[in-house]
Amino acid sequence: MFRDGNRIRRNKLKIMVSITTPEEALNIIDCGVDIIDIKNPSEGALGANLPWITRNIINEVRKFSEVSVTLGDMPYLPGTASLSALGAALLGVDYIKVGLLGPKNIKEALNISSSITRTFQEFKVNAKLIIAGYADYKNQRCISPLILPKIAIQSGAWGLLIDVKEKNNNGLFNYLSFEELKKFVDESHSLGLNVALAGSLGLNDVQTIIKIGSDIMGVRRGVSISQHGTYIIDRHKVEEMVSSAYLKRPSV
Repeated sequence: MFRDGNRIRRNKLKIMVSITTPEEALNIIDCGVDIIDIKNPSEGALGANLPWITRNIINEVRKFSEVSVTLGDMPYLPGTASLSALGAALLGVDYIKVGLLGPKNIKEALNISSSITRTFQEFKVNAKLIIAGYADYKNQRCISPLILPKIAIQSGAWGLLIDVKEKNNNGLFNYLSFEELKKFVDESHSLGLNVALAGSLGLNDVQTIIKIGSDIMGVRRGVSISQHGTYIIDRHKVEEMVSSAYLKRPSV
């Protein structure tokens, strides 16, 4: 993604692959993944990994891709969120994602987001904040992700993520329509914000995500194979996903 005046232009959909261990990172380190996303699914959709594991993964992938970390499906605890974000930022990551599960209204969501961005400014760290909402927000009784652009622009967040909290048979498009997501992306871009979409997305969703206009597509299950009830990152699927993400050039 790059800017032309005030207009955001994209020449490729970035692929963000969520991994949990250094071994998973090493398996796909040379597959062309744009963003390695460090998380811990056992603690939730945006579950945070342990600091030493996070550091070890960063050391392995830093030369090959950008790095993001998740802070968790955060309750309404601005102080906890801010201190966690600072710790993650000091590890040298590019993006920090916080799930706004706890906030029940715009004021609370804005308070968490603003507390984190102020922390980054106070301590002069370069990490970019991505605030995350949940497509299944009605089931989770949290705020709608569709109101996040206004919160992000007021708080100074870099971008937005819509994910799915409950990882079952339902994915992003079971909760939000193409039209709703397109409107969300267009509004975000008009404000100069970056957008990531995730939630049980796979290879067959790439072209739809490109049409919606998202900057980043987040995946894990979609590039994994299931073994004994757990999902293992599959290198071949990652390579397929990365190669499919390049926008088709119009014929001359």
